[in-house]
Amino acid sequence: MASLITTKAMMSHHHVLSSTRITTLYSDNSIGDQQIKTKPQVPHRLFARRIFGVTRAVINSAAPSPLPEKEKVEGERRCHVAWTSVQQENWEGELTVQGKIPTWLNGTYLRNGPGLWNIGDHDFRHLFDGYSTLVKLQFDGGRIFAAHRLLESDAYKAAKKHNRLCYREFSETPKSVIINKNPFSGIGEIVRLFSGESLTDNANTGVIKLGDGRVMCLTETQKGSILVDHETLETIGKFEYDDVLSDHMIQSAHPIVTETEMWTLIPDLVKPGYRVVRMEAGSNKREVVGRVRCRSGSWGPGWVHSFAVTENYVVIPEMPLRYSVKNLLRAEPTPLYKFEWCPQDGAFIHVMSKLTGEVVASVEVPAYVTFHFINAYEEDKNGDGKATVIIADCCEHNADTRILDMLRLDTLRSSHGHDVLPDARIGRFRIPLDGSKYGKLETAVEAEKHGRAMDMCSINPLYLGQKYRYVYACGAQRPCNFPNALSKVDIVEKKVKNWHEHGMIPSEPFFVPRPGATHEDDGVVISIVSEENGGSFAILLDGSSFEEIARAKFPYGLPYGLHGCWIPKD
Repeated sequence: MASLITTKAMMSHHHVLSSTRITTLYSDNSIGDQQIKTKPQVPHRLFARRIFGVTRAVINSAAPSPLPEKEKVEGERRCHVAWTSVQQENWEGELTVQGKIPTWLNGTYLRNGPGLWNIGDHDFRHLFDGYSTLVKLQFDGGRIFAAHRLLESDAYKAAKKHNRLCYREFSETPKSVIINKNPFSGIGEIVRLFSGESLTDNANTGVIKLGDGRVMCLTETQKGSILVDHETLETIGKFEYDDVLSDHMIQSAHPIVTETEMWTLIPDLVKPGYRVVRMEAGSNKREVVGRVRCRSGSWGPGWVHSFAVTENYVVIPEMPLRYSVKNLLRAEPTPLYKFEWCPQDGAFIHVMSKLTGEVVASVEVPAYVTFHFINAYEEDKNGDGKATVIIADCCEHNADTRILDMLRLDTLRSSHGHDVLPDARIGRFRIPLDGSKYGKLETAVEAEKHGRAMDMCSINPLYLGQKYRYVYACGAQRPCNFPNALSKVDIVEKKVKNWHEHGMIPSEPFFVPRPGATHEDDGVVISIVSEENGGSFAILLDGSSFEEIARAKFPYGLPYGLHGCWIPKD
């Protein structure tokens, strides 16, 4: 266990004198408990190394180094804190609020995402490689109590113990696999890969609240389903599924959860297709509702990072960006990592009945690339109460696979301020249910209105699977190399409101509806923002006007994070 430091920090005009608890990335024998005084915005630099312009967290060091002075490198652009590892395993404290928190906002916002991108002397390649770091914003009577903690996955614990990478991450392979010259080692690695043994459980993608109240962190490996305590952020342990579906190893990183059930997709790498599964609240057993066979001639199924549901149907994407066992086995990644681009095999959308498991539509559509579906709903054009068309919206990258390689850390760190972010839009699928062979893919709103960037989306959860109007997402103010704005998109009126401040990189804008609200956009939007100057803050925007109503500054810099959830106060 890392050592604890209790810090009394006198903060700038954004802060008050507050007590915080910090666990630095050091072993027990590094330093003892002690009282220290710090200057504003120093804690995030505690015991950090600066190597090639990138702050590196130090794990298992024998003794602490002195607090580093601010670097003065003439002509060198400092790495944005969004792409810099956290410098403590955990921290907790109260934040000072500027503005006014709505009195009805009582509960906890959790955000998950990669937060530690190095182990020992090894720097990770890709944004998605980093070890999971949970951030908490607890809203209570107009006050905000914040915390962060690294998730104690087997992958992270093994890395700390051995001071090296021990499991396959998104773009990383352990050195033992790379340097092994045994001619039979490849067979062993195939066995370890398909058994899931060598795959990571680093659940760094999302965090969800199940219908029974349990909170789970997730990634695309099934073993990376890990329960946490949402109050302390401590790791409870693996979510043990009570079924025989775990032998398929991978899953959608974004299950769809309601108060009564959870839906998810399990890709099949052996018989290319997808199992659609459902799990009741309070259960650990997933039941297969149905199976979709891939229509393409490729060996692997299309990547399914996310999918969509309507009231009666599950919408299953089959992208030309397909899982590739050949690339999975590579020691060094290709620009598409574990995937391959197969536009010649076509792109498809399938629709399955939730009730029967029957595939009621399977249409070919123009090629597309999406990480995140936004929402879907049914249209009844005949007025007889029977759905005739499925509308499914997603953050679509214009069928441009470059977005994956643009998320390399060296690219993110070196191209800040350059206009190299590939274009994206809200892509709207129209899927007929009359047996037609083809569906449509359209642009829902002119992309220039949100800076030709569109990802990390949320909606009012009460409109899940229903006809809806508003999307909250990360947009852009060009020039940029990464989404640097927050956007509220009215997909009915085709209007967009944007929030942007120079040098800021905001994470997913998460919408929390006001209890008892009658308007779809009556609520608040929560985001955590990483600052160019090395700081970070939480921001609250009014869901309707999209104007700032409050912000609260952290006493250190937080890196960029991915997805969150809201847990109302009991």
